[in-house]
Amino acid sequence: MKKLKLFLFLLIISSLSSNLFAQTNTTSLETQTTANIDSLLSGWYVKTSLNKYEKNKDIFSDEHYFDIADSVVIERMKKIATPMILSYNPQVRAWIELYLKNGKYLIPTIMGLSEYYFPMFEEELMANNMPVELKYLPIIESGLNPRAVSILGATGIWQFIYTTGKIYGLEINSYIDERRDPMKSTKAAVSYLKDLYDIFGDWNLALAGYNCGARNVNNAIIRSGGKTDFWEIYQFLPRETRSYVPAFIAITYIMNYTEEHNFYAATIELPINTDTVMITDTLHLMQVSEVLGLPIDQLRDLNPQYKIDIIPGHIKPYPLRLPIESITAYLMNEDKIYDYKDSVIFSQKFVVKNTNTYQQKYNQNYNYSYTPPPCPDYDLSGKGQVIYSVKSGDNFSFIAEWFDVSVTDVKCWNNLKSNKLDIGQKLIIYVPMKKLSYYQGIANQPFEQKQQIASDRKVQQQNLDPNYIYYTIKSGDNLYSIAQKFDGVTHEDLMKINSFSDEDVSKLQIGQVIKIKKKH
Repeated sequence: MKKLKLFLFLLIISSLSSNLFAQTNTTSLETQTTANIDSLLSGWYVKTSLNKYEKNKDIFSDEHYFDIADSVVIERMKKIATPMILSYNPQVRAWIELYLKNGKYLIPTIMGLSEYYFPMFEEELMANNMPVELKYLPIIESGLNPRAVSILGATGIWQFIYTTGKIYGLEINSYIDERRDPMKSTKAAVSYLKDLYDIFGDWNLALAGYNCGARNVNNAIIRSGGKTDFWEIYQFLPRETRSYVPAFIAITYIMNYTEEHNFYAATIELPINTDTVMITDTLHLMQVSEVLGLPIDQLRDLNPQYKIDIIPGHIKPYPLRLPIESITAYLMNEDKIYDYKDSVIFSQKFVVKNTNTYQQKYNQNYNYSYTPPPCPDYDLSGKGQVIYSVKSGDNFSFIAEWFDVSVTDVKCWNNLKSNKLDIGQKLIIYVPMKKLSYYQGIANQPFEQKQQIASDRKVQQQNLDPNYIYYTIKSGDNLYSIAQKFDGVTHEDLMKINSFSDEDVSKLQIGQVIKIKKKH
């Protein structure tokens, strides 16, 4: 019975991948890798971050070429703590050289993005007792770009084709493509890889199966006379799969020895701290953008699964991911967001020919220049003015939180209709006169200090011990991933300082506030 189930599973998986791979033999992995680099660098967060910070110019060095002895690389690879077999040979060396040659922008950007994506990959892999090094696979697949689409339609960070995505529970329809959802596609990819490992009992063969399908790997095993080592069946595999595993080994090596090859992380402004709210009615991302003052492209980057910016919450609840500092503003303005220009936004009718042309036509026809709701009549008696100069990294939500006002207040007081802020732009903020000097002091603080002040204010409002740093648990968090966000803190430290038992840890809930460490 087990053999029958295994055969049926092998047949299903191979049928999903074989048609796709039959067409990909003519598409080199090197060409796709170059396309992934271009696609990655065109993302909003990446472009915004790399253009904004002059210091990033210093990290894009050209001095990465591979001029060290093979013996050094072999010794380094032996020190990578993994159950996977990381062989070193001319094929792997060629891929290391390729990544070093073309990695001037790719590797620093990947290192910056990894702060956001790798914790979710690692958590899912560790929960399934799988090698953590598999987190590097999406670098090959998509360059960590959730919107990446191959010429054959494989989509998302993990590059699922339609049929495989559906079998592993990913929702794909006119509104939603969960292959582009980093968290859900990660769960699906981990399940797929685990199933492939259960078939072959070898991680390199599982990787090969991920690329070309289990049937192609099985055929290579048969043609080799029953060999079960990747390098022994190498010549019988499809051409691109022969490159796939060496490429994975190469990027695993590079990501473990970035400094040795003069790579340093770029500063990417993708917010590490995010949370979700559940949407229970039809909602357009532009409604959220306009009311909360968040850039529409930021919302798209955080919610790439919504293909045409519409969340069909009228069908069933769907999550909307926001920067953590915008959650309160959303909850306070939820009804206003749903009502905002709904009759105008949802009156647009377009013919859907295919996803790409629809999105292009939708963007061309959709009118983003909406007039915000009328400003209220403000009673400014007892109020004083703070003149705030916009700085790099600021947005309306941050500014509103720092000064205990709403985004609408800031826009109304300054007669602003768009979400765009320019560095150096002067904003008038009205605050209670008795606290004028306090808020003027905040205005002059650096960004990190303003964020800390806002955080401390929340601690005071909840009557927490001000001698400690606190953290609010979000979706996807565990003690291990939380500890990684703070220097010098381990998950054992978190258990001790919060007096957690193993049972307490298993019952942690989203929104629960925990101690991190004492303030110095």
